[in-house]
Amino acid sequence: MKIVVLNCGSSSIKYQLFDMPSQEVLAKGLVDKIGLKGSLVKHWRQDGTEVKLEGEILDHQSGIEYFLGILTSEKYGSIKSINEIDAFGHRVVHAGEKFKSSVSITPEVVEALEECIELAPLHNPPNLEGIYAVTGLLPNIPQVGVFDTAFHQTMEDYVYLYGIPYSLYDKYKIRRYGFHGSSHKFVSRKACEILGKNIDDLKIITCHLGNGASIAAIKNGKSFDTSMGMTPIEGLIMGTRCGDLDVGAFMYMLNKEEIDIPTGNVLINKFSGMLGISGISSDMRDLWAAAGEGEKRAITALHMYEYRVRKYIGSYAAAMGGVDLIIFTGGVGENDYKIREMVMKELAFLGIDFDFELNTGLRGIETTLTKPDSRVTVMIVPTNEELVIALDTYDIVTGVFVE
Repeated sequence: MKIVVLNCGSSSIKYQLFDMPSQEVLAKGLVDKIGLKGSLVKHWRQDGTEVKLEGEILDHQSGIEYFLGILTSEKYGSIKSINEIDAFGHRVVHAGEKFKSSVSITPEVVEALEECIELAPLHNPPNLEGIYAVTGLLPNIPQVGVFDTAFHQTMEDYVYLYGIPYSLYDKYKIRRYGFHGSSHKFVSRKACEILGKNIDDLKIITCHLGNGASIAAIKNGKSFDTSMGMTPIEGLIMGTRCGDLDVGAFMYMLNKEEIDIPTGNVLINKFSGMLGISGISSDMRDLWAAAGEGEKRAITALHMYEYRVRKYIGSYAAAMGGVDLIIFTGGVGENDYKIREMVMKELAFLGIDFDFELNTGLRGIETTLTKPDSRVTVMIVPTNEELVIALDTYDIVTGVFVE
């Protein structure tokens, strides 16, 4: 079965073509700068062939048409016809309380997701654009929605509710939802598979650290708590997002700077975090380089970043009554050994015997970073959110066929 996985952003489409159930990636690529000058497609095929093609790509539908043409082309293609595609799986950021698991996309599902736009105004509209485009181009091909929020729907009400009047939750569903669910789900299960342990018996803390970052507490195989909230702003300090921020401080800032709510939203989403603190960059590599040259604000930003990660790990260990396994994933978690080192230096009290020598220089490889006698295991597990989407799509579509 051939499944195309789509992750649509406001001006980009990431895509992968999977052969299921073998999980082979036959091709993948990026449609970039949609609707902008310099639109292009970067495409990679399983045999190593790479190509970059430029052209005018006005919207998501034309972007999908463009890469489907490449997938089926004689020179760069991996399939002979779009008729070989059996299903599309879509990453959708926010499903509110409407869906607790991945679902087949129907008109009713689309309507429900449109109702969630105000909960994720930066993410859900482009996710829906991908669904609209595929529906317009290939109306008879099954589509599946896989939601960032679904994995965290197992949180208890005392965990996900905010300390605001309950009537506002009833009326507007203002609560913690959490994100990166596909990543937290994948790496926790993958780690248990590697270790030969039953996930239902463990207390796990997964650290998805990248430009967007979140930590999840996973107890007995289910999400118990997570650092992101109603939106992807809350929690850890991120590349350009502020993370935890006193609402009073936010209101004070708006008042003093005489800026409106939409502008304030852009400020805490796009110009805060590591970029805002350092004044240099949102990229950790740039910040380490600046810190090496003695730039004080870069050094402060890096310490703020690792401190927030360490604080959440400690709080989740307390919340779950212990921890058995800690996982680092995401671009920073998998590759930035200095951040892992800084975080782990103060966590020996949890029973972690961290192998600092093994950790040094290690990037992007499945590895156990603790010594054999460590009471808590710490691992690097590279994430694969696209594979989770492909697996869920395969399960749902084949289930429908069986029925």
